[in-house]
Amino acid sequence: MRKRCRCPLLEHCLMMERGLEVLCISAFIVVRIIDFHRMMNFHPIVSPIHVPSTSPHSLYLCCLPCIVNHFSTSCEPPRNTSSLTDIHTEAVQAALAKHKEQKMALPMPTKRRSAYVQSPVDNCTPPDTSSASEDESSLHHQASMSEVPGQSLQSPDSWINRSLQGSSTSSSASSTLSHGEGKAQPSALADVLAHAQNSIIPPDVTSSAAQERAPRVDLPPNAPVRGMSRGQSRSSMMDTADGVPVSSRVSTKIQQLLNTLKRPKRPPLREFFMDDSEEIVEVPQPDPNTPKPEGRQIIPVKGEPLGVVSNWPPALQAALARWGATQAKSPALTTLDITGKPLYTLTYGKLWTRSVKLAYTLLNKLGTKAEPVLKPGDRVALVYPNSDPGMFWVAFYGCLLAEVIPVPIEVPLSRKDAGSQQIGFLLGSCGVGLALTSEVCLKGLPKTPNGEILQFKGWPRLKWVVTDSKYLTKPSKDWQPHIPTANNDIAYIEYKASKEGTVMGVAVSKVAMLTHCQALTQACNYSEGETLVNVLDFKKDMGLWHGVLTSVMNRIHTVSVPYAVMKACPMSWVQRVHLHKARVALVKCRDLHWAMMAHREQRDVSLASLRMLIVADGANPWSVSSCDAFLNVFQIHGLKPEVICPCATSPEAMTVAIRRPGVPGAPLPARAILSMAGLSHGVIRVNTEDKNSALTVQDVGHVMPGALMCIVKPDGPPQLCKTDEIGEIVVNSRAGGTMYYGLPGVTKNTFEVIPVNSSGAPIGEIPFVRSGLLGFVGPGSLVFVVGKIEGLLMVSGRRHNADDLVATALAVEPVKTVYRGRIAVFSVTVFYDERIVIVAEQRPEASEEDSFQWMSRVLQAIDSIHQVGLYCLALVPANTLPKTPLGGIHVSETKQHFLEGNLHPCNILMCPHTCVTNLPKPRQKQPVGVGPASIMVGNLVAGKRIAQAAGRDLGLIEDQDLVRKALQWRAQTDPDHTLFVLLNAKGTAVCAATCVQLHKRAEKIAAALSERGSLNTGDNVVLLYPPGIDLIASFYGCLYAGCVPVTVRPPHPQNLTATLPTVRMIIDVSKAACILTTQNLMKILRSKEAAAAVNIKTWPTIIDTDDLPRKRPPQIYKPPTAEMLAYLDFSVSTTGMLTGVKISHAAVSALCRSIKLQCELYSSRQIAICLDPYCGLGFVLWCLCSVYSGHQSILIPPMELETSLPLWLSTLSQYRIRDTFCSYSVMELCTKGLGTQTEALKLRGVNLSCVRSCVVVAEERPRLALTQSFSKLFKDLGLSPRAVSTAFGSRVNLAICLQGTTGPDPSIVYVDMKSLRHDRVRLVERGAPQSLPLMESGTILPGVRVIIVNPETRGPLGDSHLGEVWVNSPHSASGYYTIYGEESLQADHFNTRLSFGDPQTLWARTGYLGFVRRTELLDASGGQFHAVGRVKKYKVVTKGHCLNLSWMNLAVFTWTNLLVVVSELCGSEQDALDLVPLVTNVVLEEHHLVVGVVVIVDPGVIPINSRGEKQRMHLRDSFLADQLDPIYVAYNM
Repeated sequence: MRKRCRCPLLEHCLMMERGLEVLCISAFIVVRIIDFHRMMNFHPIVSPIHVPSTSPHSLYLCCLPCIVNHFSTSCEPPRNTSSLTDIHTEAVQAALAKHKEQKMALPMPTKRRSAYVQSPVDNCTPPDTSSASEDESSLHHQASMSEVPGQSLQSPDSWINRSLQGSSTSSSASSTLSHGEGKAQPSALADVLAHAQNSIIPPDVTSSAAQERAPRVDLPPNAPVRGMSRGQSRSSMMDTADGVPVSSRVSTKIQQLLNTLKRPKRPPLREFFMDDSEEIVEVPQPDPNTPKPEGRQIIPVKGEPLGVVSNWPPALQAALARWGATQAKSPALTTLDITGKPLYTLTYGKLWTRSVKLAYTLLNKLGTKAEPVLKPGDRVALVYPNSDPGMFWVAFYGCLLAEVIPVPIEVPLSRKDAGSQQIGFLLGSCGVGLALTSEVCLKGLPKTPNGEILQFKGWPRLKWVVTDSKYLTKPSKDWQPHIPTANNDIAYIEYKASKEGTVMGVAVSKVAMLTHCQALTQACNYSEGETLVNVLDFKKDMGLWHGVLTSVMNRIHTVSVPYAVMKACPMSWVQRVHLHKARVALVKCRDLHWAMMAHREQRDVSLASLRMLIVADGANPWSVSSCDAFLNVFQIHGLKPEVICPCATSPEAMTVAIRRPGVPGAPLPARAILSMAGLSHGVIRVNTEDKNSALTVQDVGHVMPGALMCIVKPDGPPQLCKTDEIGEIVVNSRAGGTMYYGLPGVTKNTFEVIPVNSSGAPIGEIPFVRSGLLGFVGPGSLVFVVGKIEGLLMVSGRRHNADDLVATALAVEPVKTVYRGRIAVFSVTVFYDERIVIVAEQRPEASEEDSFQWMSRVLQAIDSIHQVGLYCLALVPANTLPKTPLGGIHVSETKQHFLEGNLHPCNILMCPHTCVTNLPKPRQKQPVGVGPASIMVGNLVAGKRIAQAAGRDLGLIEDQDLVRKALQWRAQTDPDHTLFVLLNAKGTAVCAATCVQLHKRAEKIAAALSERGSLNTGDNVVLLYPPGIDLIASFYGCLYAGCVPVTVRPPHPQNLTATLPTVRMIIDVSKAACILTTQNLMKILRSKEAAAAVNIKTWPTIIDTDDLPRKRPPQIYKPPTAEMLAYLDFSVSTTGMLTGVKISHAAVSALCRSIKLQCELYSSRQIAICLDPYCGLGFVLWCLCSVYSGHQSILIPPMELETSLPLWLSTLSQYRIRDTFCSYSVMELCTKGLGTQTEALKLRGVNLSCVRSCVVVAEERPRLALTQSFSKLFKDLGLSPRAVSTAFGSRVNLAICLQGTTGPDPSIVYVDMKSLRHDRVRLVERGAPQSLPLMESGTILPGVRVIIVNPETRGPLGDSHLGEVWVNSPHSASGYYTIYGEESLQADHFNTRLSFGDPQTLWARTGYLGFVRRTELLDASGGQFHAVGRVKKYKVVTKGHCLNLSWMNLAVFTWTNLLVVVSELCGSEQDALDLVPLVTNVVLEEHHLVVGVVVIVDPGVIPINSRGEKQRMHLRDSFLADQLDPIYVAYNM
């Protein structure tokens, strides 16, 4: 006989949508329902009825009872559930199938072979048989992946390129063969890499294209030689256009990465924002299609009345006393040994007598009568292993009889146990001073060398008491324990770990403990003499409530199966049920899965005796598949479908709901098929959007007897939810926790909740307890749970359940790659939102390709099914994730390791481009308010003050050729005055030069140039010397001879291959006619090693100046005009660009006079210089200023600090130096190398109190963190904090700012980064969020004018704007020296006029961004100048040292619009992958940029020039040419 569907509205839905599609679009679900109907002989007869027009949501509300009960309309025998277990697997496969036609070639990470992390096989016990997650229940989802036909994912899908072959882990350039790269696309790459010749930049001579540019620049040779990989040949980089090999695998991989990012996954952001005060991130607009709850307000659900039974005891202790006296031989507990065989049976008589003994001992034998150690109400820790339930039972009931409060905790195994410190916090907050344990356990605790128990981190001092029977005292005959009627006093404290890892104690009163036992007895229909098999932890939760408390109340025989036995024999609990004819079993989904895996080993078992199989984690949404799979396997062994009873529990509310044991033949339990998209918005919807996004949930039965339950919103006030809304379950019952012990604030928010209605009015006065469970109430008052608060991940306003993500990851064929039970899912806060991270343990035999494919598939599956992007997916070696005491993953500890960089993954995949959807708004072009039509009045234009500042007046320079004449004049007037003293590493003066000595030495060199050089006036001469006085003498010798000197850093003799080409390039570019050098360097230039690097046959004339005859030149050259060229200044920028600028005699005189006035330099003064003397201000201070001003310069070559770090500081102290100049690299060396040696330096007499000015010379923004660290570290040596300041210069003007001896201290301002991003300057207070500290770049030098200009319009800007720094000064360079004769470059950079305002003045463009700040201390023309960064660099990212990671050396560059970060690894190679998420996080947080590629390299690989600046272009070229030998390259997808 056919059965009709009872709901006409549902029938109409079925007819309108041609079947069951309105219920669930999932084809698989439809098939399963049809199969079910066929098996049930169920054929719905559709009768047309009139249904008024209504919305789909209201239609759903009407049909909810039918939808939920759709699987349970038959009383027939149970359905076949073999395929239902694989619903989610098929959904995942369908989701992955979507991507098969896209053929995305995802770039596989590059890993050096030595970076492999392989766990020893003998240490890799399979975690899936030993360490299922206790809290996650991550095995709950399928029966056996291997048993699923047609679901194998062993062959790669076509969306992963077939070229994923070979090893990805071979080392160096030859090894990192492309994985999934396909063919290179040189034309596309060439288009991207083509450098347009912009008139704003100097010529780039680093390329190898000879017809366009000169040979490439390389590293400086001296000081620490860094940045060269082992055995690297630069010549190989010169064979390809733009320095990028056409077939570069890095190029191809980055092209693949770009391909994965080309398809926009999110709607574009708004273009502009109007107000600086707006948030920096783009706030996504609410989606109008977001589902919203539409049902009526829920009505609290009341459980059945708690029955009154005449023989229920007044207290739990009374029940034990009763059974101990009347049923002394009745078995209470059977324990098993490690092999699963019974070890001993504890009878109720023994349990009673031993508990009484312990109670007597605790109260009377510890301490004295006058001062007992324990009093009633004191808290006592119970420390017993999971394998010894008998001792725990005795201790627990002994404490109850003594009226002390037991606090069961886990056994600490070591000081580093995950969560042990939080357990210590629990013990401290509970005031625990005594711990009970067994003798065996005490011996196993870690000890000190003296034999004392180790003091665990964070634990209070404990007194340990052994509770074995032989140590207990038999009480006197007249002593009886006091057993009062259950009251509101605390009975015991159960520990609970929060989502953040903190451990709190839930206090349970005596009446709550008794009432809970009574409610469980009624709900589970317990009766005396039954046998219960308990697999759960007996110290807490269901294992304690059923297996220890309720069992004693009902005289139940409990068989405890320890965790260790389950590891050895997963079928042991099934065997115990069979042998003892157990009526009840207490398990988790993990135990069902293990038994199902091992059931083939033993077939002669029967589960027919079971009337109740309680699934403790049945509230987990994915438990339904585990239950179905277990039933499918064991139904032939007598297991009845109605005995499976899932339940919902929490430490606070205790048992919330449990499914009652069914009656044979009764309808099957109800299920609901819900839309995951709806659940993510907190509403209940039938799955109608995506057939793969369905979640099948089973009920957990009805509310407990005597309880009242309702659903409230999880966030904000506890407002009642609507009927179709997901919320937190709150319970009012006498059988629940009372408080978090010692934490009254948290207690009020959890245990004293008063629900309110939609208008905010309380629904009553009785308090409810939050359960931490998310769910809803279905038809027939059945409770459905869809997740836990602690597993909730809130991402972009949507809720995602960690267990759902675990199940999806497991559905992507994990068997060969990861362990099933070893996956952790958590979220981390990065850039104003939560980001999802998945960490899994990788099998040792899994290959790199398998792991990468699995991770890629997981990304696709989660994105398709959950519509959320993963931020990071990491695989760690087996058995390395922190564990809970029962072997599950300690999620909070794992998260902490991830955030601290201690996770040590062996594979990692970052996907910030997908999930970071709240990036800042695009840069806004600010209206400047100053235009060509504005009228200038003084310094104001249209009511705005022009952003400009000037140094004091330089005065009249009488003789503009004074530098050359000054040496001759000083040699005549003060011949014996010492100008220069050169120190070696020991601090000894190895060379000194008086005025006359320097003059005569210069004359000899001039004579040699005239005789041997065959030079003409104006010829360029290269000076190739180590830092010293020879360099100075040669410079003046060139001036005497009428030649133009060009100072060049000599090549490093140990690294000629890398450094000699740079020397050769400068010689070629400058068209040098002669080389002046030393004997040693001349030999190097002509050596065989040099011949391997460059063509040594074409060197110009080389003159050795070591042994010159005493000759005077026929005449000393006098330039006809001061505008004649004095010298050429060549420098390599951080972008790898070689720029040579022309410095005239007039500019030299003006610069020297300006520095003399600023620093008050006179003949009686002494300064110390620790700088490289080859370019910029370092050369001026080393060679020119002493001759001009007459002061004595102590010269300290920076390379000498390699062998003697304290040299510079001890020189300052020894010579009582007041003014010193250094570079950032020198300051960093001292900070890192001497920071911990200040006491030793003080003992050696180093005193820096004499230093009044320590100026750091650089062409960059001041490094505030470094200067402040230097000041603080050496404050103990007397260094004044106001002494350290900075100088600032550029290629067009070598010295713009320099902090003088007078004037205010350098100021620090804090600038709002939101405004700075849009070229506005807004000062904020120190510590303000999104603030950037900037140090003043120094006082503007005399004769220098600075103006801030819009680089696009070339018009002046107002004070509050960030713009390009233009400078007007008599010591600006004359122009670029170039062999190409591109005079337009010179005109643009050195002879530029404003587009309006003051179009007559000629300015030089520095290429730097900055702003001017006026203060009341400065006059109208003055101002504090702050450099921020370079024009091109600032628009990309701030320099690497600003990342505020003192322990990391970083460099950044861009390529094809991707940000590449290169980080040097100082630790072990196995820690390399920890840097990938750290670097990605910090760049995103501090600079609001998504990193595209993270490269981890060895220390010293990042090239650094003499000024301490990172050579980013060299690094980029080496990376793209596969010459870095990286430890790891991560392509963030």
